[in-house]
Amino acid sequence: MLVTRINTRFLKPISSLELNDPKKADIEKIEAMKAVKGSFTQAGQFQVIIGNTVADFYNDFIAVSGIEGVSKDAVKHAAKQNQNVLQRVIAALAEIFAPLIPAIITGGLILGFRNCINSLYLFEDGTKTLCQISQFWAGIDSFLWLIGEAVFDMLPVGICWSVTKKMGTTQMLGIVLGLTLVSGQLLNAYAVAGTAAADIPVWDFGRFQVNMIGYQAQVLPAVLAVFTLVYLEKFFRKITPQVVSMIVVPFCSLLLAVMASHFVLGPVGWKIGSAISSVVYAGITGSFKIVFGAVFGFVYAPLVITGLHHMSNAIDLQLVADYGGTMLWPMIALSNIAQGSAVLGMTALQRKDAQAQEVNVPACVSCYLGVTEPAIFGVNLKYGFPFVCGMIGSACAAVVCVATGTTANAIGVGGLPGILSIQTDSMAGFAVCMVIAAVIPFVLTTAAGKKRLTTQDNKQSAQAAAGSVPEEIKQTGTAASQWKAFLTGQVITLKEVGDGVFSEGIMGDGFAIIPETDILYAPADAEVSVLMQESRHACGLTLDSGMEILLHVGIDTVDMQGDGFQYLVSQGEKVKAGTPLLRFDREKIRAAHHPDTTVCMITETADVNNVRFVTGVRAEANVTVVAELQ
Repeated sequence: MLVTRINTRFLKPISSLELNDPKKADIEKIEAMKAVKGSFTQAGQFQVIIGNTVADFYNDFIAVSGIEGVSKDAVKHAAKQNQNVLQRVIAALAEIFAPLIPAIITGGLILGFRNCINSLYLFEDGTKTLCQISQFWAGIDSFLWLIGEAVFDMLPVGICWSVTKKMGTTQMLGIVLGLTLVSGQLLNAYAVAGTAAADIPVWDFGRFQVNMIGYQAQVLPAVLAVFTLVYLEKFFRKITPQVVSMIVVPFCSLLLAVMASHFVLGPVGWKIGSAISSVVYAGITGSFKIVFGAVFGFVYAPLVITGLHHMSNAIDLQLVADYGGTMLWPMIALSNIAQGSAVLGMTALQRKDAQAQEVNVPACVSCYLGVTEPAIFGVNLKYGFPFVCGMIGSACAAVVCVATGTTANAIGVGGLPGILSIQTDSMAGFAVCMVIAAVIPFVLTTAAGKKRLTTQDNKQSAQAAAGSVPEEIKQTGTAASQWKAFLTGQVITLKEVGDGVFSEGIMGDGFAIIPETDILYAPADAEVSVLMQESRHACGLTLDSGMEILLHVGIDTVDMQGDGFQYLVSQGEKVKAGTPLLRFDREKIRAAHHPDTTVCMITETADVNNVRFVTGVRAEANVTVVAELQ
């Protein structure tokens, strides 16, 4: 049995909402809305998942509320009041790398393609690569490095730009600072390890010397350098008279930042970054790599909930700089696949639930493409066990991943397309890991779900057949008004009706019954407010609560012009629950090639705050509770 909660007070859903206190959000009522696919709080922001119609609902919300839209930066600023220190650091880190990700992904794909043409020995009995037998492809390989070098070797330039942009300081100064870190005058960072200490070029200042070392692909030196620039610029801007600020502020800020970067911050940042990557690399490749992989694969999805997963971007980039690739990113891509497969399991379990599939299907697709939030927050966390099943599958895949030494060229596309970023000699191993990440969560979710969901459904169906109210409804209290089934038959959601007007809720929220009998009864005490004398296929009722409902027999039966329909009440007549309203000929409806599905729609909510519909059960007329008003 499916219990659908439809909120009738808050008619306009909200796509994204910034709250001073997220605890005040009535999550149950929000998620009860048909348009809402889920909700969650992350990085201090309360977010509501709408789906593909988010633009329409956003415009509706603005029109109804009178609140104009604000910038993304304003929303993030407001959210900071709900963040602790760690969350603010992680959020700042995420905002730094987010603008760089498209370029990094592009660079990773290019490196992967170059590896395919210059490293795979597929020709002349496995002795030569494509580049070795074709000058054209050798030229392509050389040309593509132009982009790869720009992305990875010049990464500090992008980091410096991104930080200055985020901090509201002069972006061009950040770019210049980044260029000083990767200048061609300096010894390339990749050449340092193979260069004798005596051969490293230096700046000679007489009393002391400074190594002329570049920081290509280095993350932490660039971060330390640019934040120094940012705070120097803010300092000088504050103390410098406006009349000379154009000269003094950029000159002093940039000069001191560059000196600090090459004299102190660069070497220190390199040492710290290398130490972090060494620890991670040791964990992935050392004696306990199986344990490391299992733990990382298991906990990555929970890290997404907290926002801590953004830290992995910096670590991945440092691993690429130090070791020529990252073994962390493949496990992240596998976690995406695992959570998507858990949703796929729920899709299989709920294949007859049209409302659930509206969330399951797009969440599964987006997860397989690397976007996990809809799957995690909209489906897996909602039920609990799919989330755990996905974590188990991710851990199993991660164990095989580290055991086989699977390595990615760089951060790439998550989910199934993640294989495009994997180094050529690791693709076969990663393909095996993908199968593991796809199969295990699906099997575990379906196995666990069959027991959990079936038990719950059977319990609720038995309650409905006996005319009782499910536990979810009982908790609302005795003041609520119950509706009894107006027909004997299968109760379904509006989405299952298969008619555009009814299914999309254009005329109002409601539900439907596929009839097994031919007399329509009043579901509650009411006054007969609408009768259609010509067609006699529908009846409008005004309930004691003031709510107005419309009972519509069949789909497009207005075309029958009353043939096969007979009213049993008069307009304005007061009726009790169970009073016969209308008799209809099911055979004539079928002969006219119309479905006899009978729909109940709420056309006026009055002061009723909430309605709960009980669908997915076989109802007995005047016995089974099919709805409750609050």
